[in-house]
Amino acid sequence: MKLVKNANISRCSSVFCGVFVFGLSIPNVAFANESNSAYHLFILSGQSNMAGLRPEESFIPEVEEAFGKDHVIVVKDALGGQPIRRWCTDWEAADGSRPESTGDLYQRLMEKVQAVTVGKEIQTVTFIWMQGERDAAEKHGDVYKKSLEGLLNQLSSDLKRNDINVVIGRLSDFDMGDKKYHHWTLIREQQAAFVQDGSRRTLVNTDDLNDGVNRRGKEISNDLHYSASGYVELGRRFAKEAIQFIEASDELSRGQ
Repeated sequence: MKLVKNANISRCSSVFCGVFVFGLSIPNVAFANESNSAYHLFILSGQSNMAGLRPEESFIPEVEEAFGKDHVIVVKDALGGQPIRRWCTDWEAADGSRPESTGDLYQRLMEKVQAVTVGKEIQTVTFIWMQGERDAAEKHGDVYKKSLEGLLNQLSSDLKRNDINVVIGRLSDFDMGDKKYHHWTLIREQQAAFVQDGSRRTLVNTDDLNDGVNRRGKEISNDLHYSASGYVELGRRFAKEAIQFIEASDELSRGQ
């Protein structure tokens, strides 16, 4: 499967701007195949640590090995430094206030999902989310779990599915003790609480991924972002959890 950058997205000055779509069936974009077989759809989104993930390094090879290249669609749309309210359309602060605009990045993501899935039978949907740093910095940890629930409800409604698998990359140990990002620990707790409240949800540990050498060749330790090898391992962990969800669902279906 070929990694393709969407030509319709304006260039972002941040190194962590990453908007990629895999398996698209729209003009001027490559896609996996045109058969009528069912597909497993993987939607990857979030802020900088998702933007830093290169799915072709580890995530795509893993899911393609599990399900076959002709049965996998991967959509990634991530942008560094963004709060969850840019995805959650019903977001509101703990005091009940609401920003003028919400959900614009969700809309952008869904336009890509709709383009790639039109006319295709989607067997499973797995949503993979890596975000929360900005909300910790802005002290919105109190409403983060509610925001995740709202985001999942949007996906379920728009995709008309109540069986979406959700894989959450937990915030790392970068700011344990809340020295710089004052709601960092609270966001981690809210992510864990969200996972505990649903049967198709899981949490991926990232505490060991932010040490070593980053993609620029710099030594890092407990960094905000991950090492070069850390991003590769993150892709593997995301793939492992997604595959386990799908295989467990298949076994359940065969047993009924």
